[in-house]
Amino acid sequence: MPYNKDKQQSFQAAQQGYEQAISAKQEIIVSSSGYGKDLKHLQQEVGEAKMQIENALENASEHQKAQLLQFQKDLQTIETEMNTNL
Repeated sequence: MPYNKDKQQSFQAAQQGYEQAISAKQEIIVSSSGYGKDLKHLQQEVGEAKMQIENALENASEHQKAQLLQFQKDLQTIETEMNTNL
């Protein structure tokens, strides 16, 4: 039972990290005077979310794995957008 609890907790942490990264992306306004600060915050959130996803993938169920891989793909898209807007 503890293994399943750990699996769920790591998935939830990854999901929360992903949601925080998405939220940070939505808050960025390119023309804003705080763009640089917002971009740095987004980079930090994406980095943390990627680490949480990697950890969760180690013991995820098949359903969780599919969702985590989609999160990774979405975060990769955000990183690409960040790199092209610098």
